[in-house]
Amino acid sequence: MYPPSRKDFISLTLSDPHGPSYNNGKHRRQSCWRKWKQLSRLQRSLVLFLLALLLIFGLLTYPSVTQQWRGWSDREDLLELNDRDVTDLPRGVKSILDDAAGKAPPPAAGPHVRPAVEPDAAAGAVVEPKGPNVPILPKPPIKKKNSPNKRGPPSLQKDGNTSDTVRAEKQVQEVVQEEVAGEEEDKDKKIVSWRGAMIEADQATEPPPSAIVGDAAPPPGPANPADTVPPEVPTGTVDRLEAVCDAFRHAWKGYKDYAWGHDELRPISRSFGEWFGLGLTLIDSLDTMWILGLKEEFAEARDWVEKELSFDKNVDVNLFETTIRVLGGLLSTFHLTGDRLFLEKAKDLGSRLMPAFKTPSKIPFSDVNIGKGTAHPPRWTSDSTLAEVTSIQLEFRELSRLTQDPQYQEVVNEVMKLVHKLPGKQDGLVPMFINTNTGQFTHKGVFTLGARADSYYEYLLKQWIQGGKTEDDLLEDYLQAVDGVRKHLVRQTGPSKLTFVGELSHSRFNPKMDHLVCFLPGTLALGAHNGLPGDHMDLAVQLMETCHQMYKQMETGLSPEIVHFNLQANDGNDVVVKPADRHNLLRPETVESLFYMYRFTKDTKYRDWGWEILQSFNNYTKVPGGGYTSINNVRDPLNPGPRDKMESFFLGETLKYFYLLFSDDPELLSLDNWRSVFCTHVYSRVWKMSSQNTKVFR
Repeated sequence: MYPPSRKDFISLTLSDPHGPSYNNGKHRRQSCWRKWKQLSRLQRSLVLFLLALLLIFGLLTYPSVTQQWRGWSDREDLLELNDRDVTDLPRGVKSILDDAAGKAPPPAAGPHVRPAVEPDAAAGAVVEPKGPNVPILPKPPIKKKNSPNKRGPPSLQKDGNTSDTVRAEKQVQEVVQEEVAGEEEDKDKKIVSWRGAMIEADQATEPPPSAIVGDAAPPPGPANPADTVPPEVPTGTVDRLEAVCDAFRHAWKGYKDYAWGHDELRPISRSFGEWFGLGLTLIDSLDTMWILGLKEEFAEARDWVEKELSFDKNVDVNLFETTIRVLGGLLSTFHLTGDRLFLEKAKDLGSRLMPAFKTPSKIPFSDVNIGKGTAHPPRWTSDSTLAEVTSIQLEFRELSRLTQDPQYQEVVNEVMKLVHKLPGKQDGLVPMFINTNTGQFTHKGVFTLGARADSYYEYLLKQWIQGGKTEDDLLEDYLQAVDGVRKHLVRQTGPSKLTFVGELSHSRFNPKMDHLVCFLPGTLALGAHNGLPGDHMDLAVQLMETCHQMYKQMETGLSPEIVHFNLQANDGNDVVVKPADRHNLLRPETVESLFYMYRFTKDTKYRDWGWEILQSFNNYTKVPGGGYTSINNVRDPLNPGPRDKMESFFLGETLKYFYLLFSDDPELLSLDNWRSVFCTHVYSRVWKMSSQNTKVFR
């Protein structure tokens, strides 16, 4: 018997002499029961089965849904808080309120993903976390693998170093987290500049790297908090060293599994990013693996360098980045191991970078095609960044010494001679840009020790040490610069008298300090250790404390990219962090300076500060399954906002300096018995160069 049609059902309802409104409920119940009884036994069983499944699914999902709504309710409560009303603050710091104008709303969150950036009113108030400090990492999108055998050690793939742009562009996937969350308020004015700092668009001289994203692996299972938050580690020296090795192994595992032979790991999506296609992370990590004694990992990486690394490819590379990451990585590894494979690769690369110096002014172009032998400036300007053209000298000079070929040192020395006598400086401080056609400074009147100028000052000292302390022009420029910094850029905060280095723009002081500036305490200490004035060390001690506070006063224990300092004595907050500056890129500058300060003073507080930073990296940037990620918001311990990118310098230097800081062996890269040669403030190298075999070409 077939169930009644919709027409029959309507007729039955309307046939009631009392009308549909009189006995509507009765007719509805009778008709529904009649329809149910008219179903076959199989149909009724199927309906009951589906209802049971829906009930079970609802019971299973109830906790996560209610937890999500409860989290949003908590956030709404936070919006009503004022930071002056908060009394229970983590880390013993005061809450900091930022400007509320122009802040981006939080993105919509699914049932298992918190918003990438907290509402700024909530972020401005410091509140004790309601749960463990575990970053909730989003699941990567499911994407079908096109070539399942493209990851792993060299034995499993033939073309691990090949950069196939056409194929890779088809593999581009959307990253779950926004690359620059919280920076919408200035998106029309600002761009991501060199080394990740924010600059005004009209000052930009090169675009941000456009990484090519590779295939993603299948999505991971639910994050296990035990994989994210490490267990308590005893504070003994041996345990701290092992903790650094564990961190490296975890980061290396992610790179090996998902980005082998490529430039950078994207640990959240379990894929890779390609910049130049030269295996940047692998080469940048070679000397760290050797220092940490990770023989198995080093052997695999060496095998890749021998069999897969080739510079004979039609690709534009950035002169500065390639020099400090690849050329510097190869040279430092050669010094540590004595393996001529790395020297031969370095010589090949060095010769391919030389066309960059063929300019009217001898100031090198920013970009060079290592396959075609051509070079050019950025597309929209003929300017080069001053830090870039004056932070390649150590590598090129060392390449000349090792190969007995003076051409490499001659071209970089010519740059330093030109900058030495250029007008436009102010008490040793230099502008940020220089024109490759005229050889003159541009954007004059703007002085900073942050992005685009920082490593110029660092390299003045280190070139002087590298050359046996014989090049007086370098020493003169360095000493004048330190005096200029003291005179124009050094200030103290009003509340706690923290000493910091600000910026100068056309005689107007700006109390802004990049995290990059935290190279300065270590550089000042290194100079004082090599016979320069003792008050340099006094300034280093004060600035080291400030860099430490940039970490300590953040809720995650990690420093933001940029901070602003308060000069007013009537306000209790020393540090102000704007929404666009809250990201952390796993940078090494502070850890490097802590290493110098401990080596020269033996004050254990510098080790303790470093240990706190390492624990914070593990708590908020460690990704289950392998790798560490940059984060968007150091002020939000509940949702730091992973960026899905592990910079090569985290392995190449940050972890290396943690290990050197915690080591009790003074002969491990001794700063007395080894000539210290550092590639840059971001990619430091320590090369064994005794004074007996050091020759500087003139």
